[in-house]
Amino acid sequence: MGLLFCKWLLPLYLHPFYVSVTEIKHNPGKQRLEVSCRIFADDFENTLKKNYNTTFDIIKPTNRRLVDSLAGDYIKKHLVLQADGKPVNLRYLGYEIQEDAAWCYLEAPAGATLNKLRLKDDLLFESHESQINMVHVIVKNERKSTKLDNPKADAEFNF
Repeated sequence: MGLLFCKWLLPLYLHPFYVSVTEIKHNPGKQRLEVSCRIFADDFENTLKKNYNTTFDIIKPTNRRLVDSLAGDYIKKHLVLQADGKPVNLRYLGYEIQEDAAWCYLEAPAGATLNKLRLKDDLLFESHESQINMVHVIVKNERKSTKLDNPKADAEFNF
């Protein structure tokens, strides 16, 4: 019985799990959107290398400016926002590595109020068929969340 149980569970442990988490917070006092994306560092590095045909180490980059440039360009292409029907121009601030993840930070100007946020989040979809992107949006102290399973990339939040 034990051997049969192990044979059944082993594939579950060997199967890779692909997920990112994006949090978008409206800061009415500073009139901006504050965005953080948590992406597994190895998956993010491999996707950037493939998309930009280059090599680097995301954890200990010899050229941090290059990695920041690639990361910012990639995220702004794959995380697209509209606030109250108007396109949002995200500004990439940088990233940091915590444990096995790259935390990427962005911000954008926003009005003092926000009623509707639409987004497309297809981060790493081209790299992993089973990619899941969790999105949390916080507006007016209200948190709403959704799960985007590849290929579903669009979501809308109303406040």
